[in-house]
Amino acid sequence: MIIIAITGASGVVYSLKLLKALKKLDMETGVVVSKPAEIIFDYELGIKLDDIKELANHFYEPNDLTSSINSGSFKFDSLVIVPCSMKTLSAIANGYGNNAITRVADVALKERRKIILVPRETPLRSIHLENMLEISREGGIILPAMPGFYHNPENIDDIINFVVGKILDSLNIENDLFKRWE
Repeated sequence: MIIIAITGASGVVYSLKLLKALKKLDMETGVVVSKPAEIIFDYELGIKLDDIKELANHFYEPNDLTSSINSGSFKFDSLVIVPCSMKTLSAIANGYGNNAITRVADVALKERRKIILVPRETPLRSIHLENMLEISREGGIILPAMPGFYHNPENIDDIINFVVGKILDSLNIENDLFKRWE
């Protein structure tokens, strides 16, 4: 199972595209959406939480620290936090598991499971970079929402698909969401 955690940063469209791609590939997914992310889904895309829940096999409440995903004995393969706010990134880097998202990230790191954080912030402060480095040192993958342009994108979807394709690549999931360098 792949857990998709969505935090309150701009760029929730990446999580929407990722969930749709994983559903199309018939991958088992769980989703947890922070309260600020709910607001951003509505603001940026006009989408409600129920629309997101329908794309996943399992839904987890963001403030439920008793949720199964918050235990090391619960089996999941990977965690993707997309987009990942700097607040969430900081909490993870500093071991502060105060909600279901930061706690499942703590579990992923301590159990040495694949964890991918997709920050969408610019510019970055030194502390942001230091927090990313700390997570990277512990085995996490930092995959900023920084699209390439060598695939000659023709529209916004092409740019979004590039980032989502890179997330799928990091999960070792074959995809053709963007034209690869030849």
